[in-house]
Amino acid sequence: MPVTVARRSRISGSAADLAVVLAAALVVVAAAVVGRALLAGGTDIFLPFPPLLAEWLPHAGPGTPAALAVAALVVAHGPAPAQRLTWGRLLAVAYAGAVAWTVSLALVDGWQRGVVERLTSSQEYLHDVPRVGDVGTLLRTFADHILTDRPGFWTTHVGAHPPGALLTFVWLDRLGLGGGGAAGLFVMLVGASAPVAVAVAARALGAEDLARRALPFGVLLPGAVWVGVSADGMFAAVLAWGVALLAIGSTGRGLRADLAAVTAGVLLGWCLYLSYGLVLGGLPALAVLIHTRRLRAGLFAAAGTLAVVAAFTASGFWWFTGFEHVRVIYAASIAQTRPYSYFVWANLAAVAFTVGPAVVAALRRAQALPTGVVLLVGAAVAAILLADLSGMSKAEVERIWLPFAGFLVLPCALLPHPRRWLGAQAALALAVNHLLLTVW
Repeated sequence: MPVTVARRSRISGSAADLAVVLAAALVVVAAAVVGRALLAGGTDIFLPFPPLLAEWLPHAGPGTPAALAVAALVVAHGPAPAQRLTWGRLLAVAYAGAVAWTVSLALVDGWQRGVVERLTSSQEYLHDVPRVGDVGTLLRTFADHILTDRPGFWTTHVGAHPPGALLTFVWLDRLGLGGGGAAGLFVMLVGASAPVAVAVAARALGAEDLARRALPFGVLLPGAVWVGVSADGMFAAVLAWGVALLAIGSTGRGLRADLAAVTAGVLLGWCLYLSYGLVLGGLPALAVLIHTRRLRAGLFAAAGTLAVVAAFTASGFWWFTGFEHVRVIYAASIAQTRPYSYFVWANLAAVAFTVGPAVVAALRRAQALPTGVVLLVGAAVAAILLADLSGMSKAEVERIWLPFAGFLVLPCALLPHPRRWLGAQAALALAVNHLLLTVW
């Protein structure tokens, strides 16, 4: 019998998906080859395994059996329950799956090396927690310790971020959850909620069926390798929930919607004080407001954001001063020997490890998404491209761009043969975590 038009279309579409993935793979290979050539030529790009900040170290660990089991379970059974379960149960199951996936991947490196030591190195946030006495004094004097040519400067990650990130770990310590183990678990538990928030946002924008089909891809996002454990995984969840609550506030009515919009504004404002780069997180939020055209929700969200900005400013920290100081220390850091001409495209190779082949393939189908979701995905892509072109993110973007990468799973709902693509996602994450030792 002749092949039907529909079948020919599916075959053509699948071939195009594979072609896009192959093209991305070639970019990754090129980034690896050129990166190693730069290292051999004496240019220190500070990447032992370009384009990733990692080193070649095949290994297994206590998390290996669990990671394999979680991957197999989601690949084999994830798509069906995503369509069958009630919405609330689906979100609970998805969150449990994301936590299991993230924690098991982290434990491939062992509890000590994979969790405890991730946030306690001399470059990380917990290193400076003992320096903080009074929070008010911290905020008033925070900018005074950013520049590294002054005595008492902050360690690398603390000084390169606004004080909100350090404050988070200070508060954890004050609650009796100090140390790398507790902090690492906190980051993973928060970070693993990001795919749930992305699904909530899509549903609020009128695309529940799409959100359901995309959710297993959010659970098995290869970027979970860096959610466990880097603070950027936590940042991703805060941004995702800010956008999700804004979507709820923009599409609902009454007090509940207003409270959602205000809370969204507070979370989005808090993002500004977690990472300077999260100013680009305003793009997904703006995409929601453009689609819904709800001025009321925008005003309530703006009020929440301004409240956060006002609180930090009144406490003595001016965001723009901090950012200017960070630009100075960044220009004098290892970024000096990281050539823009290489990283402006090699960064995209690095983020390909975060999003995985399914997202790479699915993005070409994004124009078929509902309008609101198209805008949301487009805003995340725009944020990544702007961050890339800025030159303020030369390398290490596999973790730095986690807050934007999570939204890119939504087009995966349009992929045929979802189990095959989920398998590819899981295989990439397992390969990275078992063949390389990542810094985060």
